[in-house]
Amino acid sequence: MKIFPAIDIKDKKCVRLVKGDFANKTEYDMSPVDQAGKYKDHGFKHLHIVDLDGALTGETVNLDIIQEIVSKLDLKIEIGGGVRNFESIQKYTDAGVEKVILGSAAIKDKNFLKEACLKFPNKIALGLDAKDGYLSVSGWKENSNKLTLDFLKEVNNFGASRLIYTDINRDGTKKSPNFEETAKVADKSNCPVIISGGVSSIEDIKKAKELNNNIEGIIVGKAIYDGDIKLEELAKEIDA
Repeated sequence: MKIFPAIDIKDKKCVRLVKGDFANKTEYDMSPVDQAGKYKDHGFKHLHIVDLDGALTGETVNLDIIQEIVSKLDLKIEIGGGVRNFESIQKYTDAGVEKVILGSAAIKDKNFLKEACLKFPNKIALGLDAKDGYLSVSGWKENSNKLTLDFLKEVNNFGASRLIYTDINRDGTKKSPNFEETAKVADKSNCPVIISGGVSSIEDIKKAKELNNNIEGIIVGKAIYDGDIKLEELAKEIDA
């Protein structure tokens, strides 16, 4: 099981939101590059980054930070947040990221997802963010009226190389992930699935490992920043 410590970037700082609400935001003192370095020092190889400025503007606002993390630390990064065109994907792949996450843009335009998977083989991760079973878009402000599993069926053969499933109701709440729904998604998905949203303890990591084989990893965010999960402890769960 791959463990993805999370970094959400806003105004060049590490922040965490609760349920994606920009009004419910905590800022942290450490810079994104220093935070990534801390993860690297503890032996983590993967990193989940969301450019919240990008999510709001549709631009690669923090590309310089991403480039610095990749060049200095050689971590395998998946990056998302407002990626809406091939140019942004190209910029990130040129910067050396492992996966570029397409969320709202892919849900609103399936052809964009299909073409991106063809144009950037093995580089595209599909981010499905759901609330009560329905996909949300536009920084989680809009409900798409599409059921997660129905949408997945429609795009399952497009060639995404990873699927990140987030239960918005759990995100930033530390109430444990929605394992049941994630397992359903993983059963249907043609590509490996990452669990996201609500991780609260090492027990959640252990439980994730017991789920089906199509679950590739888990994202851990707020619980690290708030000290509920110690990095030393979490590092022991990294698969060799």
